[in-house]
Amino acid sequence: MKKLLKEFRDFAVKGNALNLAVGVLIGGAFQGIVNSLVNDIISPVIGLFGKSDFSAYILTINGVEIKYGSFITAIINFLILAFVIFMIVKGVNSLTSLGKKKEEPVEEEPTTKVCPFCQSEISIKAIKCPHCTSEIEA
Repeated sequence: MKKLLKEFRDFAVKGNALNLAVGVLIGGAFQGIVNSLVNDIISPVIGLFGKSDFSAYILTINGVEIKYGSFITAIINFLILAFVIFMIVKGVNSLTSLGKKKEEPVEEEPTTKVCPFCQSEISIKAIKCPHCTSEIEA
């Protein structure tokens, strides 16, 4: 029993489990913000240009109701929500990249040189050309 409790404690206090718990809690709070933005601000604006709620559209076949309007509304809500989340992530990424300094490319030192006699590419450390066997000054 003690071993089981120790394993559980080790699991619970490890960074991954705590990070997951914090992520779930923040995600739940963030969901309310995004849903309010979509339902209270964006959807009514879309409703100005056309219907934003199609749930009244129902097809009845032999007494069976197919609520395709609710499905269309769910698709539209998903697309709006996905776009809003995309824009938020894009904004956060651009703010994050502003704080980072651009790394300047480091020029590597040359590893080869050209033989002055035969114009072949040779190692920079070579003192004799392997192609024309000429002596090369360092």
